Amino acid sequence: MKKIQVVIDREFIRLQFNYDREFIQVVKAFPGNYWMASERIWVIPFMKGTLDQIELRFEGRAELQYTDQRLLEIEKEKKQDTTGEKREISLAEFKSYLLSKRYSENTIKTYVEALDCFFTFFQEKAIEELDHKDLVFFNNQYILARGYSASYQNQVINAVKLYYSKFSNQKMEIDFLHRPRREKRLPNVLSKQEVRSILEAPINLKHRAMLSLLYGCGLRRSELLGLRPYDIQSDRNLLFVRQSKGKKDRVVPLSDKLIELVRAYYKAYKPKIWLFEGQEAGEKYSERSIQLVLKQALSKTNIQKPVSLHWLRHSYATHLLESGTDLRYIQEILGHSSSKTTEIYTHVSQKNIKLIRSPFDDL
Repeated sequence: MKKIQVVIDREFIRLQFNYDREFIQVVKAFPGNYWMASERIWVIPFMKGTLDQIELRFEGRAELQYTDQRLLEIEKEKKQDTTGEKREISLAEFKSYLLSKRYSENTIKTYVEALDCFFTFFQEKAIEELDHKDLVFFNNQYILARGYSASYQNQVINAVKLYYSKFSNQKMEIDFLHRPRREKRLPNVLSKQEVRSILEAPINLKHRAMLSLLYGCGLRRSELLGLRPYDIQSDRNLLFVRQSKGKKDRVVPLSDKLIELVRAYYKAYKPKIWLFEGQEAGEKYSERSIQLVLKQALSKTNIQKPVSLHWLRHSYATHLLESGTDLRYIQEILGHSSSKTTEIYTHVSQKNIKLIRSPFDDL
């Protein structure tokens, strides 16, 4: 096979070859080409995609011989392309595995994105070459260096551990993958007066109904947005929460006052599929929009705390506990798998703490 010498600089690609009419016609097809008679070479402007076109048009016709530097760059690019392709295949296989195991949509999204971030950080290293030391390096140089939370670090470790336990890699020693020390934070709780001011702030009936259900039933945001009209069982004073966290169904008590509010909303808006829909009929209300609803409500109150939607759930649980509800029932209502999760509300309840007399009063 005939050979073509390829010399590349910042602006031009120079092609040198023995006279060949077919080769000349190929070169002349490139815009801006010209013949440099003094050096007996053809010159083509070096633009994005030009090199790929040269390789494509001379494929099977000639052997392209690059300068040493360019050859190294090409090999590096090919290696990166191969690694990137393998990464995409691995992520697709991992996602398929999670789907087959019926992981939730949010968990699949979180795990795949976390694993992709880990792989991309070591994009010049093959996936099968990564080991537990790389994960420690990633934690230090990426997660901790950017101030990301222990929760995110946990998600990455969970994803990596699950991936390498199912898709074999002898270098990744699973037993060496340790999670960060658990942070012991208390839930943020609002007073009943603060909750009332938030729930009464919206003028819009839909907005008031959404915030009221979040607090009045201790719902997670995703649970609220996943409700359908028939989940309101007004004849039994119950709300049916389907396939929430952990793929669990549960029922939550629904007060008469809340039923009246939801009924008024339903008559006014007549949702078709979801209990709370967006601007288009049948379209689920977005997570971003419900956050904005809370933000607008807060702007009409005197509350200066950085309240989130989950604070309403924490407040509901704490207020139940303070009103004398048994902890076991609160666990069932909130959908907690472990009683230890529910017990954290005992640390923020005012019921018993307020009974403690300060020795300061005896001075």
